[in-house]
Amino acid sequence: MEQQAWLAIGIFLVIYGLIISEKIHRTIVAMIGGLLMVAFGVVSQESALHHIDFNTLGLLIGMMIIVGITAETGIFKYVAIWSAKKVGGHPVRILIVLSIVTAVSSAFLDNVTTVLLMAPVTFSITRQLRVTPIPFLISQIMASNIGGTATLIGDPPNIMIGSAVKELTFMAFINNLSLISFIILLATLPFFVLLYRKQIQTTEELRLSVLELDEKVEITNPLLMKKCLAVLGLTIFGFFIHQLVHLESATVALAGAFLLLLITGEHYLEEAFQKVEWTTIFFFIGLFVLVAGLVDTGVIATLAKHAMSITGGDVAKSSILILWLSAIASAFLDNIPFVATMIPMIQEMGAMGVDNLEPLWWSLALGACLGGNGTLIGASANLIVAGIAAREGHPITFMSFLKVAFPLMLMSIVIANLYIYLRYLL
Repeated sequence: MEQQAWLAIGIFLVIYGLIISEKIHRTIVAMIGGLLMVAFGVVSQESALHHIDFNTLGLLIGMMIIVGITAETGIFKYVAIWSAKKVGGHPVRILIVLSIVTAVSSAFLDNVTTVLLMAPVTFSITRQLRVTPIPFLISQIMASNIGGTATLIGDPPNIMIGSAVKELTFMAFINNLSLISFIILLATLPFFVLLYRKQIQTTEELRLSVLELDEKVEITNPLLMKKCLAVLGLTIFGFFIHQLVHLESATVALAGAFLLLLITGEHYLEEAFQKVEWTTIFFFIGLFVLVAGLVDTGVIATLAKHAMSITGGDVAKSSILILWLSAIASAFLDNIPFVATMIPMIQEMGAMGVDNLEPLWWSLALGACLGGNGTLIGASANLIVAGIAAREGHPITFMSFLKVAFPLMLMSIVIANLYIYLRYLL
């Protein structure tokens, strides 16, 4: 391997180590890593720009603007309180219903946004019931990652895969991943009940106090809510038909975002742009350039050759290897940089003669999204909920999460393995 390739590997490993250590903010680290790749001549500036996936960035920014404005209306709090009342204020039933609301929301909003919206409501309801919020938060973290697996826009790994592989449309993700996500959610929920039912007992008086909550007061701006829901519905419909009208998903998301800004007025413009998680956007940019260094120097091609030699180019073996490798790696590393590295590797395997890449892509999506449930650092949503919980005086420790989440993650991967085998490999 030539000198530039070793330099690219060196920069990549140091940056990855710093991202895992969390000593410095991951966005700063990723951007410095990308800039080092350019500064040392591993990639040219032109090539670096070429490798930045603007479809992924556009889709994220568009959805962040739409959801940011929609959250202002209070509709998400309304749904959570309404759901808690519908199940009679029973803590175990509330845990189940909030998990389902989180999973469904995560399929159509990104899961980071969903948990940001659900966590405050969860604290409000658990304070009313005087029970610990931790079981509710852990079940929502896992439900958000499972629900986010179901669609193109639910989880960043899926956004990246859909953007890299044009044939994998919004409908393709729903057709291939929504059923298995639903099955895994149904398999996981009973374990939450078994694990936590004794921890979240409450008195009859407190249970009845939840029924007295008025969800209607949460709707702060009914007119804005109608506009937001209309545009959100239109945008999601746009995702369903984006392949038919020959538009990229980023175009649909940004069109939805700016249509909403047009009909809500300029005074939401500044606020909407503040709601965009620019730290996440620049994290992606840094990662894309970091991985560009590995692509341009041939490191990814070499890794693909090794993977091919292990599996002999066999689609079934390659799919299962990618599923389990993605799941275990994504449990301990952030799944976004891992997927950024895996996408060009699978493309390279296709160039080397693996005929049917589709099972490999679904294996990567399932492994990366579900594997994020394995530990507290596995996915962005996990870290965000842990941060909110710590601020509220209910810290979720790494080990307490691991004991519950890792076995359930392994169970979900066993189910996914069976699904991949029966659907694509038989």
